[in-house]
Amino acid sequence: MGVKFTLMGTTAGLGVPAFHCNCIACREARADPFWARTRSGAVVETGKENILIDASPDLSKQLLRERIQSVDYLFITHWHYDHFGGIGDLEYYVKLDRKRPVALFLPPSAVDAFAKAYPFLEEVFVIEPWEFGKSYAFEGVELTILPAKHSIETGGILLAGEKRAAYFTDTAGLPAPTARQIQGVDTLICDATFNGANWFPHSHMNWQEAIALGESVRAQHTVLTHLAMHYSTPITAAQLQEKLKDYAQVSLAYDGMVLTL
Repeated sequence: MGVKFTLMGTTAGLGVPAFHCNCIACREARADPFWARTRSGAVVETGKENILIDASPDLSKQLLRERIQSVDYLFITHWHYDHFGGIGDLEYYVKLDRKRPVALFLPPSAVDAFAKAYPFLEEVFVIEPWEFGKSYAFEGVELTILPAKHSIETGGILLAGEKRAAYFTDTAGLPAPTARQIQGVDTLICDATFNGANWFPHSHMNWQEAIALGESVRAQHTVLTHLAMHYSTPITAAQLQEKLKDYAQVSLAYDGMVLTL
């Protein structure tokens, strides 16, 4: 079996359902928990090590759901709360079980912010600023950080094993050099935050823009993630899947979705 890549969370900052929301998407998720979405993040399982990509505020619940019992590395793509808010969930895992720090790769611009926000985690992590274009080799897979287009310094992840997958949860299109580097990927997992009007066109995409991006980089398969569902125009998963019937190579992400690299 190849390297396993699991989408642990597939929504934007509010989660679906949101506690305060009664839109059609939130009602659908309450009625059918399969369509409930936690905040975006993923895990790469090589068989020897587990590599987290982002630590959402829902991290502990995600790790339990996916039966992940160890974490060896954590890459934070960017310093927005919905992507780093679960960092503290690893504190007692390290102190009581692992007994040695986890390697934490941060955006260079977030190192000081991390130190100010989490001084009590100094012994829990070994901090290393990641670098755009740098590749990190693990058993059976290579992970490369590539620039995304977002409101702050943000990296996407290119995973190269027996297959290639590009993971860009927060991006408004891609910089030209990044688009060239991921040309022809087997799977593009990308930002499809909005249905309808894109409120933040310099930071995110709607699902039509995400599909167009997949076509432009000649991805064999495009997976829509970071789905807000309740903005700007609420839509259910059932309704969105109906719209995607016209796109044979496009899938709707869901929490727990697994790809093999």
